[in-house]
Amino acid sequence: MSYFFAIVAPYACAVVFLTGLVYRVLLWARSSVPFRIPTTSGQQISLPWIKSGILESPHTKRGVVARMALEILLFRSLFRNTKVNLHEGPRLIYGEEKFLWLGALAFHWSMLIIILRHLRFVLEPVPGFVLGLQSLDGIFQVGTPVFFLTDAVFMVSLAYLLLRRLSNPQVRYISLLTDYLALGLLLGLAVTGIWMRYVAKEDVFAIKEFAMGLATFSPHVPENVGLPFYLHLFFLSALLAYFPYSKLMHMAGSFLSPTRNLANNNRMKRHVNSWDYPVKVHTYAEWEDEFRNKIKAAGLPLERQ
Repeated sequence: MSYFFAIVAPYACAVVFLTGLVYRVLLWARSSVPFRIPTTSGQQISLPWIKSGILESPHTKRGVVARMALEILLFRSLFRNTKVNLHEGPRLIYGEEKFLWLGALAFHWSMLIIILRHLRFVLEPVPGFVLGLQSLDGIFQVGTPVFFLTDAVFMVSLAYLLLRRLSNPQVRYISLLTDYLALGLLLGLAVTGIWMRYVAKEDVFAIKEFAMGLATFSPHVPENVGLPFYLHLFFLSALLAYFPYSKLMHMAGSFLSPTRNLANNNRMKRHVNSWDYPVKVHTYAEWEDEFRNKIKAAGLPLERQ
């Protein structure tokens, strides 16, 4: 089964990933947006003496770009997220949910750094920014191989997100099997990768030769690698195939959401609904004429006698 798990499965899952990703993005991009529906939490621009919210309610492209950058890079809306609990009384008490924001931020940024570090397996020569990122990530060297901070951050944040989903009754109630499947694939990918690096210590040169072969479409079954490598590759392939058809597609959907990427300039510019074409309507006067005798027999008032 080495040939299947090392060559057939990765290529097949990559095709499924690319096909699904392109299809979903094109489907969203072609969807009509007849109304301006940006989500705002600030003062819209109106009179000159009323201060408007440049980031909260942007009315220019520059403001939209700044708002999107804060949302994509720092999860600005999640930073404001609040939680509500019902206490004795009964009383509703609202509180901050900063741990969720911190866990999500740590998870996404550490995953991005890990993905960029893995470019050293498919690029030769290795770009300078990858080497610099790898040196910065392994600044606290403990033994051999070098210990990467993002490995620990990724595992801790992923464990927090999973435990929160299991321990919080409200979150557990709305969780679906697909939510646990995505976390399970990510957890399996992380555990096998850490095990392969720090415990099994697989042959890095053989893995890079294999990865370069896949990237250049000259694949071969790797030698001198064990079960942890095949498990790691299997979790990666399964995650790629599952990605376009899951909630993980919010990675691309965030850029195409009309609630985020539209300027709130309704008071500055008239927007005409592209679907507002002339249609035949049935007015109330025509309806009254059609049912006049029945309305009069029922004793109901008529607008026109």
